Amino acid sequence: MTDSQQTRGVGAAARITALASSVMDLHVRIALQEMDREKRRLISGGVFLAMGGVLMLFALLATEVFGVIWMQRYLNWTLEWSLIIVSLINITLAGLSLRIGGKLVKGPYLPETLEGLSKTTKAVFGKS
Repeated sequence: MTDSQQTRGVGAAARITALASSVMDLHVRIALQEMDREKRRLISGGVFLAMGGVLMLFALLATEVFGVIWMQRYLNWTLEWSLIIVSLINITLAGLSLRIGGKLVKGPYLPETLEGLSKTTKAVFGKS
């Protein structure tokens, strides 16, 4: 390999690195702009979601207490069996929720970022 070929290879790597860096800067800038525009809506939405989640947790706990009391009175189950049944129901629902939530969370979030990546990929590989 001659010196000119090595220099060309280093220059190409530097150009690709610079291109990747500028693309990442662009995507970060777009994300920050979206965040600035939507900051108030996101913060107030988060507060209301947290408040609703806490209230739902209290309602769930109250429902479970009533369920355990009902199991003891009308099904004549011991406290231990009632708690085991409620725990198994909770574990099953938690597993289903985590599975469904994990599938829903996957995927692209910012359309502008995907658009920019698509354009960059086409530019790098020379496709129109």
